[in-house]
Amino acid sequence: MRRIPSRRLCTAALLVASVLAPMTAVPATSVHAAAVDPHSVNPYSGDRHDKDDCPPDGLDPKLTTRLDKAIAGVRRDAEVPGVIVGLWMPGKGCYVRATGVADTATGRPMTTDPFMRIGSETKTFTVTALLKLVDDGRIGLDDPISKYIHGVPGGKRITLRHLAEMRSGLFPYSADPDFVQDLLSDPTRSFTPREVLAYGFKHKNTFKPGKQFQYSNSNLVLLGLVIEKVSGHNLVDFIDKRVLHPAHLRNTLFPLDAEFPEPHPRGYTNQTLSGEVEDATDWNPSWGWAAGAMISNLHDLRRWAKIVATGTLLSPETQRERLKMLPTGFPGTNYGLGIFESDGWIGHNGSIPGYESVTVYLPSKKATLVVLLNTDISYENKEPSSVLAQKITEIVTPKNIYDRPVPPR
Repeated sequence: MRRIPSRRLCTAALLVASVLAPMTAVPATSVHAAAVDPHSVNPYSGDRHDKDDCPPDGLDPKLTTRLDKAIAGVRRDAEVPGVIVGLWMPGKGCYVRATGVADTATGRPMTTDPFMRIGSETKTFTVTALLKLVDDGRIGLDDPISKYIHGVPGGKRITLRHLAEMRSGLFPYSADPDFVQDLLSDPTRSFTPREVLAYGFKHKNTFKPGKQFQYSNSNLVLLGLVIEKVSGHNLVDFIDKRVLHPAHLRNTLFPLDAEFPEPHPRGYTNQTLSGEVEDATDWNPSWGWAAGAMISNLHDLRRWAKIVATGTLLSPETQRERLKMLPTGFPGTNYGLGIFESDGWIGHNGSIPGYESVTVYLPSKKATLVVLLNTDISYENKEPSSVLAQKITEIVTPKNIYDRPVPPR
């Protein structure tokens, strides 16, 4: 995805990777992996696995070697503690690997089966839940947000579609300096949806609805409130019943607080008041709520990638609405309703302190790529998860490169 200021103050970050929008400007501080690096764990070497796993003779050996080398290179250069990669390409094979460490203090190796925080990938679940209500005939995408939620600045002109497309003009609450200070002063604090929205609502809207693209977590928190208002159920229960269960995602959950099922790796961030690296594993993601609080694992995300890109849970008409991609103003990046397209790859990525992810599907090849890692520390002003996805797709789908570099003018 093209570089859009979306996570760190005065620092360019990726369009869709970020749940935590502009925050503190921090110095680049490295995570040092344990000396046992690199670890390479094959899912058939004793880890818990299921029918989605990839046998050892997956892809062509030459491709496998190239992928191993590329991933190791990014991990080394970006100093990423641990990485999980899953690539499934019908007719060619698959590649499932965990490398590096899950805990830099103990050297515990990363494996392919842990639970991971998925940040902004939560948006694909929230918007799918919203679109279920569209299919039920209970809401319309062009309804104004004021019909459901009072107190939204300019709410009579902002539609649910504007919110899902990131074209509302509402100021991102996670870009508010007071929010950043309050969150980082006590990362275990629990925020309510109304509390986080208040940080954004004190700012003027940044543009008229529909006029341009701006990535804003405020949009998704509002959609979460709409789902609760219309369905009569809390968001966690609605997503569980109407999205996770029909999709057969047994290892995906919406935590109520800082809960984090085992096994999971430690996560490392420098989004701290000091700029020093801290362990963010047990930070409370409640501030991200409908925009970024969820947890999943490699194989659930593999399944979800195809479901969300092809619209299995939705009517064809509603899925067509979802995939009406609009330009973001950044070359190569288009955004639909809580979903993006990057050189043919459809899906979303996520970032939350300590963790990053990419989950995308390439319809032309019926290929799926999932990347998970236990740091969100940027590398050369880029999300390391996106650098990994780019390097992987350069090798396996050179005609469809995720976050394809823009040629210099």
